[in-house]
Amino acid sequence: MKAKLRTPAAAALLGLRPNTLEIWRHQKRGPKFYKIGRCVVYDQDDLEAYVAAHGVLTVDTMKRDRK
Repeated sequence: MKAKLRTPAAAALLGLRPNTLEIWRHQKRGPKFYKIGRCVVYDQDDLEAYVAAHGVLTVDTMKRDRK
């Protein structure tokens, strides 16, 4: 089992402030998280999947992907 990341480490990986993840959790947004008792943790694979799912295609990336 991979180690789970707490909110500060997950936020750093995503380039966000920990408070942003806390707000997103309250709003039922953002990456998947787990609650173990009162401890909130994130799986690194879930964070990477969240980033991959939110990619934005631009004209330049569409040209690059055609080659």
